[in-house]
Amino acid sequence: MNKLAVVALGGNALLRGNQKGTIEEQVQNTTDTLENLVPLLKEGYNLVIGHGNGPQVGNILMQHDAGEQMYTIPQMPLDVCVADSQGAIGYMIERSLRNVLRKHGINREVCCVVTPVVVDKNDPAFKNPTKRVGRVYTKEQADELAVSRGWVFKEEVKDTVSGWRRVVPSPKPIGIMNESIIEQLVSQGVIVIAAGGGGVPVYIDEAGNVCGSEAVIDKDLASSLLANRIKADEFYILTDVPYVYINYKKPNEKKLEFLNKADTDRYLTEGMFGEGNMAPKIKACLQFIEQGGHKSVITEATKLSDKSYGTKLTLEYED
Repeated sequence: MNKLAVVALGGNALLRGNQKGTIEEQVQNTTDTLENLVPLLKEGYNLVIGHGNGPQVGNILMQHDAGEQMYTIPQMPLDVCVADSQGAIGYMIERSLRNVLRKHGINREVCCVVTPVVVDKNDPAFKNPTKRVGRVYTKEQADELAVSRGWVFKEEVKDTVSGWRRVVPSPKPIGIMNESIIEQLVSQGVIVIAAGGGGVPVYIDEAGNVCGSEAVIDKDLASSLLANRIKADEFYILTDVPYVYINYKKPNEKKLEFLNKADTDRYLTEGMFGEGNMAPKIKACLQFIEQGGHKSVITEATKLSDKSYGTKLTLEYED
């Protein structure tokens, strides 16, 4: 049987920090990133692709905000905005990937699955919203919206300019609603794009109904959970650095090419990984191997063709 890998694309796979975010820029970035998956496909891997949506869902929220202010068009809830971004980004990845496959003479089908991801409505994260979304408001605007909508805001300072941004919960994913469909598609050799942006956040109420949640789920944790549920062999997180480091950008910086569970737990406890950057990725990789996955890899997309690429995390050190 072919190996199955779940690959989570970082935000820079679609949009670079110094770009405006035009569709031409995003399609080119997406195509460039997908080119790096060709070595895995030529080795015969089955693939599921996850992706981020931070800039895109933020833009959607700002568009809704402007539409409401100028034309009294009602804003949509956050779960709908995430689904909106899933569909748009998934379509962009699917279209670009079909062109990459044709270029390399690879005959594979591609399918995008809009994926609801289940969270616990009693998750402690709902009492401590931390994920910043949408536009920056003045203090007066933020206070008004906090009263009229019940939104929570935190101050944000960038380049000495301060403002207030909405923060929403980021609960832990506990279920993937379309996992059996994704598994069936993968078993037929279809490349599946799923759980984009961490998935559409939903919870199950007392009556068993599926309800939308005003939250944002970490895309690496959601991709890791999906990888376990569909019994993937390997889990890749593609980011903007080729390796994991401890003491990153400090005089005693150290590159880690191999990690086992024991060392990973110790480094996390010691705070060796940036909590807002690398630590969530490490935790997602650790979750994957703890729940039966063989190997997790964190690396930069262009390194996939190099067999010495990236930081590999396994239960124990491998020979």
